[in-house]
Amino acid sequence: MASEGGHGPLTSGEYIQHHLQNLQVCKDQAGEWVWNACAGNPLALNVDSMAWSVFLGLVFILLFRSAAKKSSAGKPSKFQAAVEIIVEFVDGSVKDTFHGKSRLIAPLGLTIFVWVFLMNVMDLVPVDWIPLFAGWIGIPYMKVVPSTDVNITFGMSIAVFFLIIFYTIKNKGITGFVAELTLHPIAPPTKGAGLIAAPFMIAFNFILESVALIAKPVSLSLRLFGNMFAGELIFILIAIMFSGGLILGVGGGLLHVLWAIFHVLIITLQAFIFMMLTIVYLSLASESH
Repeated sequence: MASEGGHGPLTSGEYIQHHLQNLQVCKDQAGEWVWNACAGNPLALNVDSMAWSVFLGLVFILLFRSAAKKSSAGKPSKFQAAVEIIVEFVDGSVKDTFHGKSRLIAPLGLTIFVWVFLMNVMDLVPVDWIPLFAGWIGIPYMKVVPSTDVNITFGMSIAVFFLIIFYTIKNKGITGFVAELTLHPIAPPTKGAGLIAAPFMIAFNFILESVALIAKPVSLSLRLFGNMFAGELIFILIAIMFSGGLILGVGGGLLHVLWAIFHVLIITLQAFIFMMLTIVYLSLASESH
């Protein structure tokens, strides 16, 4: 197995571990900032994931800003046509799914779809190219697919979670939000001897609805992370088999291309699912029962 950064050959296990390791920084017990010695530290920062996320977000902004500034109704460019297709697709999805009134949802859906897609598409870059270049300039680890970092996917889903709470309170008030957590799915009795059981039913409803509410960001983040992490791992395994001689020449390249073509569907589908679930959750937060 080829070396990374000139430190000698790597075994298959070391190769996999190297490619799945983030470039991290954290504070040690003495309060000093240290690099890549953060095992078990919950406050460690995955610098590569954060940097690539910000970079791809800027790419999204610059590309769409450029398309907007150069837009022409008479003779649109191919890039403008592609951007318009994406915008119309997202706008149509929002109109069909979101039943409230908000000017934020369509731009939010567009941002989520394109940003997550750009994060996912980094998985199509050959697994050794960027880490090898990073090793040449003295950076020992470099993960380039932000959506394979559970911290990134959780960060996005937590933002969606706060939006759910915000829209619920905005449209239903504090009392409506509390009522959703305590009076559903089992309506407690309001008169008679059944009032004795009402506190228990309210407590049961609160536990059940709280779990359902928390499950939304958890499932949203883990679904994206799990699919993208599995795809990245398969690319790494293909690279190991190719370099180790288990698959040779044209066969190795063909296997890589076939998986990349199939992975394009996964990349797009996961971005679409993340966007649609966000819209659905916010629509539910805006509806009254």
